[in-house]
Amino acid sequence: MLTISQPLLDQITRHVEGTYPNEGGGLLIGRVGEDGAKVLEEIKVFDNQREIEEQYHRILITDRMVQEAEDYADGKGAVLIGFFHSHPDWPARPSDFDRDHALPWWSYVIVSVQQGKAAEVLSWELRDDRSAFDEERVTKLLS
Repeated sequence: MLTISQPLLDQITRHVEGTYPNEGGGLLIGRVGEDGAKVLEEIKVFDNQREIEEQYHRILITDRMVQEAEDYADGKGAVLIGFFHSHPDWPARPSDFDRDHALPWWSYVIVSVQQGKAAEVLSWELRDDRSAFDEERVTKLLS
């Protein structure tokens, strides 16, 4: 389960709407609650590092960027709990490419951006055997 506040959800959707028609995204920073639920506390957005002509279909966040975000989270006593990205004019469901590049346990928040506006936001978690994603329950907080 992933817990997210409305202001953080708004930050995510504003970011990916701003990158449309290309994919946009970033990392999810938070903590794990006593019940095992991931609690989102902050997002770290990045510019898509793919070549311009590839940015519509794919996002690239480099290993260095992930390491910087992990160091940042460690410094705050937090952990990386996942990744978010958009699917421009496509459903908020993981692709085979997403599965091939995902890690089990992380939350993968996907935002379907239709004609520049966020339409659907879903979170997914990769199975331990990497065979498929399962939709992750999201609890939204007002503040």
